[in-house]
Order: sequence, then C-alpha cells, then structure tokens
Amino acid sequence: MGKITAAITGVGGYLPDFVLSNKVLETMVDTNDEWITTRTGIKERRILKEEGKGTSFLAIKAAQDLIDKKGLDPKDIELVIVCTATPDMKAASTAAYTATQIGAVNAFSYDLEAACSSFLFGMSTAAAYIESGRYKKILLIGADKNSSFINYKDRATCIIFGDGAGAVLFEPNEEGLGLQDELLRSNGEGREFLQATYGGSSYPITQEAFDEGKHFVFQDGRTVFKNAVFNMADVAERILKRNNLTNNDISWLVAHQANKRIIDATAQRIHLEDEKVMMNIEKYGNTTSATLPLLLYDYESQLKKGDNLIFAAFGGGFTWGSIYFKWAYNPN
Repeated sequence: MGKITAAITGVGGYLPDFVLSNKVLETMVDTNDEWITTRTGIKERRILKEEGKGTSFLAIKAAQDLIDKKGLDPKDIELVIVCTATPDMKAASTAAYTATQIGAVNAFSYDLEAACSSFLFGMSTAAAYIESGRYKKILLIGADKNSSFINYKDRATCIIFGDGAGAVLFEPNEEGLGLQDELLRSNGEGREFLQATYGGSSYPITQEAFDEGKHFVFQDGRTVFKNAVFNMADVAERILKRNNLTNNDISWLVAHQANKRIIDATAQRIHLEDEKVMMNIEKYGNTTSATLPLLLYDYESQLKKGDNLIFAAFGGGFTWGSIYFKWAYNPN
C-alpha cells in the first residue's frame, strides 16, 4: 500500500440566474463599463435575489451538482466543510444545515472562514484529514452570498463582488496525485483594510450603525491591491522554487479572482503564459470563497490527469497562500 495523498475526484458549481452587468451598475452608482473593466476585468456578476435564501442555498446547489455528476451516495460523505465569509446566521453552522439538506446524514460538518483564502485553507484542511487515513470522502464547498453585505451605493465595493458556490470531493489517492505542497500565511495587522466592522462581537449592530450603513463591507482598495499583488505572486513563486518547478512544468494557474491585474501580476511573476491562466472574473466578479472551485468547475473539461496546478489566493485578515496540486482524473 503506497502513501496516501488527497486528490480531488469531482467538481460541482452553482451560479444564481440574475446577472448584474456593468451597464446596470452605471444606473446605480457613478461608474461606467470602461472604468470597471480597465481596473478590475469584471463585466458582470451573479446575484442571489430570492428573499430568505442565503449562502447555504448556493452551497446546497453546488454540492447537489457534484453529487449528481458523480452518482455519489451522500450517506457516504464523512465530512462537509463550508468555506464562507457570509454564513447564513451567527451561531448556527451553515455547513451543518448544508450537510443535512443534501442527505449527508453520516457526516460531521463545520464552517471555515479566512475571507477570500477560505477555500485554499479548506483544501489544506481536507487534505490533512484524508492523509491521516481517518476519512475517505470529504466534501469541500466554497460559497458566498456577498450581495448580503454590499452597499450598492458604494462604487468601491459593489462593482467587485458577486454570489456563487463551488464544491469538490476529496478522496484518498495512491498514485501520488492531489495536494503536493502548500505555503499558507496570515497577518492580522491587515484586518482594518478589508472588513465589515459592525455586526460582530467587537461592534454589535446598533440602530445607529445600521442606519449609517456600517454593517456593509469596507475596503481600502489601494492597500489591499498592493498587498495582494505582492503576496500572491510571492507565495506562488516560492512554492515553485521549493518544488524545483519551472513555468514549463505548470499546466494551470488557479488564482483567486479578485482583480485581473492581480492575477496577471501573479502569472507574470512565475513567467506563465496567458493560456495557462484560469480566468472567469469577467463573468462572476469576486465570489470570495467560491472563486477557486468555480474555476475548476469552468475548466474541468480541460484538465488532464497529472496536470500540475498552482493555486493562489489573498483575502482579508490578511490571509494568503499557494498550493501545488496534481490533478487526478481525465475529463469524461
């Protein structure tokens, strides 16, 4: 019996039907399509409009898509992790509700939150469980209803974020495929530059704070951009060097979709040509925890067994990191 590694064996995804285009945003805030596209690369984003439906709705849809595609019995799932910055409720676990709704009645479950790095950190967590030998089927979901805490009068944030969810199944592998190496980092000094201040335990929501819109997300765009460009590119380059990889060894860069300029800077740092860079930011915007699995969802048909993938992400907190990953299956 060979060494157990943790491989992704299935992918699912879900995007809400409502499309919020740049043209529509022009009627809501002082902005225009050219300005948004030039600075972010975003053309449109999806928004979950249905009242009373939150992140769990997105997570359930993505999980069900994976289950249906794989022909998976949800009773065989042993752990469900929902990576999210926008849980349905405080205290009540979004993952627990998601697991129950998809029929994963034998699984334990929990939420994982590291802002836009949530899914990346979740990959590390799921892989560690698999490598331990204790669990064989782990459902890792990245889902966010960002529209729930966006102020659509604030052009600094409303042009960036969208809603969506992606899911992957982690299983043991004895061919050396799956997660190879990781470099994960965080720095709490960065939290003042990207956060939703009111509504947490430090600053519980008050009527005055609500009226002033202090529960909405705030971003110091310039500072976040500068740190994201440097740190995402830095860890991607370091993980290549640590594993003696060159740009010729890499099949795909799977980078967090926050801003096309950040993605381009990361690709340039590791000398990777454009055709090896997964990109869907123009269609979905920044879906926070969902960006990485949605890239896999969109590009699944192009992935081949043995492909070398470099994942990279940066998020509020600050949190960031990179993972070197070998793809485990060929497209159907």
